[in-house]
Amino acid sequence: MNNSQSILIFGVGMLQRSIIERAHKRGLFVVGIDPCADACCKDIVDAFEIVGGEDFEGTINVVRKYHISAIVTAATDKPLVMMARLAEILHLPFYSVETAQVSTDKLLMKQRFMQYGVPCAKGGILTDIERLDEQDFSYPVIVKPRDNSGSRGVMFCNNKADILVAWKEAMSYTRKASVLVEEYIDGSEYSIESVHVGGKSTVIQFTQKRITDFPYNVELGHIQPADLSEKVKEEIRCVIQRIGAALGFDNCCSHTELKISSSEIKVIETSPRLGGDFITSHLTPLSTGINIEDILLKLSLGEHIEENELVSVVEKYSGVRFFDLPEGEIKEVKNIDELKYIKGIQFYRFDLKKGDRVNKITSSLSRYGYALFQTNAHDELLRSFDECDKVLASAITIV
Repeated sequence: MNNSQSILIFGVGMLQRSIIERAHKRGLFVVGIDPCADACCKDIVDAFEIVGGEDFEGTINVVRKYHISAIVTAATDKPLVMMARLAEILHLPFYSVETAQVSTDKLLMKQRFMQYGVPCAKGGILTDIERLDEQDFSYPVIVKPRDNSGSRGVMFCNNKADILVAWKEAMSYTRKASVLVEEYIDGSEYSIESVHVGGKSTVIQFTQKRITDFPYNVELGHIQPADLSEKVKEEIRCVIQRIGAALGFDNCCSHTELKISSSEIKVIETSPRLGGDFITSHLTPLSTGINIEDILLKLSLGEHIEENELVSVVEKYSGVRFFDLPEGEIKEVKNIDELKYIKGIQFYRFDLKKGDRVNKITSSLSRYGYALFQTNAHDELLRSFDECDKVLASAITIV
């Protein structure tokens, strides 16, 4: 190990690749921990240790072994409580254990929202599926795990029969003894990328989302900036400030999901961590010139953030299109490299080949390809998305 500062990154999977690279760019000695021995980014960290997600003592040992001076993760909720406990013991910049606990339990989060007047979807818990007939839900509803992300186990339900199916799905993705049932909000969906320092919450970017058809609720695309009026943006900024106060967000970034229906803002959920799906790692730098990962690294090291670091320096459009092909077997893949000639393309990936089966997308883990773009205008980005769809339709034969 060299004499540079050491940073511990929780998770060494694909979601952490970008922040690992940004940490290296800062000259930090990067230590990564992951319960998976073959984590895909283990070869790009300076030191890799296999540590279980619940192994607090094992994590403390890694901290002491490498003289860790900062802790960070990206686009995952799972280690947040562990990280908050570590930070409390080691006096590292982070939010409180209580903040982490409330932020990783959607029921506790909703209760806190209601306590602080944060507009949100109404909901409650279902603890016993055998007593479903005693529940008086107003359909449609969304059933989801209390403690997971990435659209895992989230289903739209029109009736009790749907809930019976959704219950099994949600329970397979949770360690809780109950699931969350909340009202369905009909409206456009957005995510808000923010930074919280010293009691002040600053919105960096507004992201517009494209979602799969029911019954699942998986994100298939993101566009920055979202097409919102300045009035609505200001209302959202006020909501984010209230969320920060309600949950105790400080020394962190956040990713908040909300819907807007008939000009009414309803928060779905939030988390004091970076957004996934390339939102903070790629889309936000491309659309604003602000690298939120760099800001998070500075916060984790206890460094001061200047106000001008949170102001956009470019005004571009960026977006990612996750491929959504018809179900079936792939008979042929040809000329998919035509994607690289689409205006604004940054990079793309397709994980399937001839003979593979294309299955229905039911969570972010079941997606199989994407293309990412940067353009000068909103309509240019939409045209690039359309061109992407045309190339895929021509290049991939499914039977």
